[in-house]
Parts: sequence; structure tokens; C-alpha cells
Amino acid sequence: MGISYKPLFMLLIEKGLKRTDLYKMADLNSFTIAKFAKGESISLEILERICKALGCKPSDVFEFVDEETKDG
Repeated sequence: MGISYKPLFMLLIEKGLKRTDLYKMADLNSFTIAKFAKGESISLEILERICKALGCKPSDVFEFVDEETKDG
């Protein structure tokens, strides 16, 4: 089972925001932004900051996907 941040990217598009906007709004660093692109896990603290910044819930940020689905 892998992680996909597709819901987060869709939410950013809906809100007219870019990743750099999220970077500033949620006080993230470049390592965290890189984790999104690689589908790596993030800490609950980061998840909380993102949810507060965007006014959303965790399911709006990520979803679990089968490894086959994630890669293909």
C-alpha cells in the first residue's frame, strides 16, 4: 500500500493555489514538498499544519493506493 497526494493537488487546483503557496501557508520546507512528489509519508504535525492552512481534513490531503496503481 502506498500514499498518493493527488487529493491535495486537486484541492490546490480548486483553491487556485500552487505548491509554493502551500509551502508558505503551512510553513513547510523543501524536503516536505519533495516528499509529496515521491509519495513518501509525512508526519502528523505536517498533516495538521496543512489541514489548518487549507481548512480541510486529512482525507483531502492524501489517500492510500495499491503500489501498482501508484506506479502505473
